[in-house]
Amino acid sequence: MSVPTSAAPLAPHCEALLLPPTPTPTHTASAAPERPASPAQDFVEPTPAPRLRLLSREGSILAFNRRVLAQAQRPDVPLLERLRYLCIVSSNMDEFFEVRFADTLEAARRPGSGTTSSDVGDIAAAAHALVDEHYHVFNHEVMPALAGRGIVILNHADRDAEQRRWVAQFFHREVQPLLVPIGLDPAHPFPQVANKSLNFIVQLSGVDAFGRENSIAIVKVPRVLPRVIRLPDRLAPGRQAFVLLTSVIRAHLEELFPSRIVEAFSQFRVTRDSDMDVDEDDVTNLRQALRSELSTRHFGKAVRMEVVASCPPVLSDFLCTQFDLPEAALYRVNGPVNLVRLNTLIDLAHAPALRFAPHEPAWPNLRVPRTRPLIETIAERDILLHHPFESFEVVVQFLREAVEDPQVLAIKQTIYRTGSESVLMELLLEAARRGKEVLAVVELKARFDEEANINWAERLEAVGVQVVYGIVGLKTHAKLLLVTRKEGRRLVRYAHLSTGNYNPKTARLYTDVGYLTADPDLTADADAVLQHLASLNPLAPPRQLLVAPFNLHAKWVELIGRVAQAAAAGRPARIVAKFNALTDPDLIAALAAASQAGAQIDLIVRGACMLPPGVPGLSEHIRVRSVVGRFLEHTRVIYLRWGEREPDEALYLSSADWMSRNMQRRIEIAWPLRDPALRQRVIDECLVPYLHDRRDAWELDAEGHYQPVTPAPAGPSDLSAQGALMRRF
Repeated sequence: MSVPTSAAPLAPHCEALLLPPTPTPTHTASAAPERPASPAQDFVEPTPAPRLRLLSREGSILAFNRRVLAQAQRPDVPLLERLRYLCIVSSNMDEFFEVRFADTLEAARRPGSGTTSSDVGDIAAAAHALVDEHYHVFNHEVMPALAGRGIVILNHADRDAEQRRWVAQFFHREVQPLLVPIGLDPAHPFPQVANKSLNFIVQLSGVDAFGRENSIAIVKVPRVLPRVIRLPDRLAPGRQAFVLLTSVIRAHLEELFPSRIVEAFSQFRVTRDSDMDVDEDDVTNLRQALRSELSTRHFGKAVRMEVVASCPPVLSDFLCTQFDLPEAALYRVNGPVNLVRLNTLIDLAHAPALRFAPHEPAWPNLRVPRTRPLIETIAERDILLHHPFESFEVVVQFLREAVEDPQVLAIKQTIYRTGSESVLMELLLEAARRGKEVLAVVELKARFDEEANINWAERLEAVGVQVVYGIVGLKTHAKLLLVTRKEGRRLVRYAHLSTGNYNPKTARLYTDVGYLTADPDLTADADAVLQHLASLNPLAPPRQLLVAPFNLHAKWVELIGRVAQAAAAGRPARIVAKFNALTDPDLIAALAAASQAGAQIDLIVRGACMLPPGVPGLSEHIRVRSVVGRFLEHTRVIYLRWGEREPDEALYLSSADWMSRNMQRRIEIAWPLRDPALRQRVIDECLVPYLHDRRDAWELDAEGHYQPVTPAPAGPSDLSAQGALMRRF
């Protein structure tokens, strides 16, 4: 097998993705199972690297969002897609405050947690700087560029008389009937404000209907109202003109307070801690407990307050007092307080040239002929699918055939993020209606997908599907689909394993690898995991699968230790790994020890990475890069070599990132690829292009700073891994 290298260049545009010759010896991988190692001879406990100071996890998450923001600044990215990247940053920052920053604040309150108020201040300062830069790009780069192409957002001052009349009619017809302004006094306390909802705070002069001087009012904006409204074309000839709901309300705010004078006002939006707080050891029905908890999620503890930049201090101070927030939690933004809502503008705008060219995932005709049943092809050979370059419809077809095949007796599947509408879930419902045995392991605690998963669980149970919710205290994040079929007198299993979710929509947006197999070892292991999740019986030692929290973490440490020992002995020693996050201290220590022994290590980490590469004497042989492109990088691939013999290497696909939560508090899987051709294909498609990407790649330095691999604007000859793969398929 050709070993991944980061030293040799690829041809322009990456037309050929095969590796060029490298100084490292190459071998053809054997299809036989990996030779068991003698612990005494082949495994050395990694030497801890106590002097390697880890990077801040929260700082690394913010750095990832800076890389996403940089996409919005690239002139080679279509304009509406640049606006979409701004929306993505806004959405990511919402989740950062709802979850990560909320956890940091909670940790800072606990003595001995290791998190100090100084840490919180540093994170808040970095978040403020990022938000300011975010709005600068919005106001001074993206929106002026869109205006130059005839797509504009008109504020009240920008609208002509006819446009103002139309907006006034829209306000009176569609908006005003749904608004209920609340004047504050002892009988009208500050209203309950939902997480991330749009609101106005208004300062009034004069007296109310009872002659009292209550000067503050709140206007809650119903979520059913559209946040972006397109003006009729006749009102903006030659342009596509939009108005924001906030601008519509702002222009008519005085009408909500007749006989009063509006002296000052501001939009505001509060972000709350949104982690679900359910004690699984103290509930009898997890689904019912989570359903109850969902009703209060929108009213958790406030962690951030957003107001417009022009908000008077008297109003922002009043809001911070109401929500018990320090001044550092106040974010003054120069524009709409929720840029996520501008996704609607992207959808409403008619400008194909300002979007990415359509990409239609390919059906792998040569490997999966449409003219024969898919299950017959899987019986002959394993099938590897690389999404979104190859169609997820193959997976849907696998399940559809299983549902319609009278010889299929049982279907078992894990469900993590499948979406509120899912053809896969509809097929499971149909399978149960046809009398097949169906087991669904539904993860109810998939963050922000809890409600959708609860609804699916209830629908599945209603038609007789056996629904379980995994194991108390552990999230089921493994991606498994198992079909059992009667063939003559035998029961034969067929499985789909994946690095990503069973969601056809995100399968068009995320890079992932799916694996269809009839391998007796892998399918038996998959069945054992699913039986374990349902029965709670002990998990039998797997033949091929690695399973968290049982043996996955220890196996990674062991394999990295083998690489370290090989490097110390002067044998070939190489690690190339691709995942979404690296924050587990033990795995970082093992990688540092392998680097100190001389192993060459390349890590492709999309998001948070706490390992500082290139530290002399500690991590100098480790390189870390991140690729941020059109698709969200989601594939987890781990390649390791620890010698010159054929069995002295391994390549795994996995559902797990290298984070402590994935290793210790989730059900995760990793599986080896034993077919030489498929192993080489994964190297050629999932590793090599990303090591050579010069268009979308960033490199991490020892101080935690990311720099683009190609600092200047990318040219046509600069390589893009995702672009090369799109052309290849």
